Amino acid sequence: MVWRFFQTLFGGKPAARGAARRKLDVRKRFEILREGVAGTMSKFYVARDRERGQVVGLKIADPAKVAAHEARFRGLHKPSEGEIATQMIHPFIVETYEYGWTTADEPYLVMEYLSGGVLHAHIVSNSPVLHERPLLPYIRQSAEAVATVHEMDYIHHDICPRNLMLTGDLRILKLTDFGLTVPATPPFMQPGNRSGTPNYMAPEVVRRHPKDRRLDIFSYGVSMYEMLTLELPWERGTTGMAAMTHNTPPADIRRRRPQIHPDLAAAIHACIEPEKEKRCPSMREFLARIANLQSTDL
Repeated sequence: MVWRFFQTLFGGKPAARGAARRKLDVRKRFEILREGVAGTMSKFYVARDRERGQVVGLKIADPAKVAAHEARFRGLHKPSEGEIATQMIHPFIVETYEYGWTTADEPYLVMEYLSGGVLHAHIVSNSPVLHERPLLPYIRQSAEAVATVHEMDYIHHDICPRNLMLTGDLRILKLTDFGLTVPATPPFMQPGNRSGTPNYMAPEVVRRHPKDRRLDIFSYGVSMYEMLTLELPWERGTTGMAAMTHNTPPADIRRRRPQIHPDLAAAIHACIEPEKEKRCPSMREFLARIANLQSTDL
C-alpha cells in the first residue's frame, strides 16, 4: 500500500528534472563509505557514486514514515521531497541531483556532499569554527537560502542547525532537507500540521494555529541566535510541545554575546518574536536590516 500511495507522487506523471527512470540498486551503484546523521524519517549515507564518479550524499527514507507524513496532504497534490529539492538550484542550498525509488521500494535522493559537517555538530562541540571564522557570512548565506525557498513559493518547515551544512573549506553554509517542505498556498497553511524540530518550532505551529512563511523566519532566528551564543533563546523543552509555546520573552542575545552589533541583535530578535504579526515579515527585510554590517560587528 505504501508503494501504491507513492506512485501518485513519484510515478503517476512524467519525470521531473532529476527523477530517476528506473529503480535504484543501492549496492550495485554505490560504495557506502559511512553513515551520516539520521533524520526522523530517513537515513543519510556518505557514498561513492560509481555512476557519477564522485562522493555524494545518499538519503534513503523510511517509506512508512514518509507515507504517514504525506497522508496529511492527501488530495492536495503535494510535490514530493525530490520534486521540490531538485528545483532548489542556489549557491547556498545543497544541490539534489536525482530522486526516485530503490529496488527495496524506498524513496531516495542523491545529493551534493559537504564535508564541513552540520552546524548542529559545531554548536554542540563548541567548534573552533564558531570562534575563529567570521559568522556574518553564514548568517547572510542562510538567510538568502531561506529567502529563495520562500520566493519559490514554498515553506521549508524545518529550519534548524541540523539542516544547515558547511562546505569542506568552511566558507559557505548551505540549507538542506526538504522532507517537510510544503507549498506556500492556503491549503498547506491550515492549522494542524505540527511538524518541524521542537526547539526551533514557531509558537503558531505548536499551538496548531494558521501559519505562513513566517514560521521559517522564527526557526531561522532561533538557529542564528544559537550559532552566536551556543544557547537557545528559551530554555530547552523538556516537557513536550507545551514547553515550546514561548510565553516568556527570549533571553536578550546581548547578554550572551555582548560584542554583537545592536542592529544584528535587533534583527535576530525581530525574527524570534513569538507573535507572528510582530515578527520580521520576510527574509529580505531581515537581510536589509543587516545590509550595512561588517564581519567585525559580531
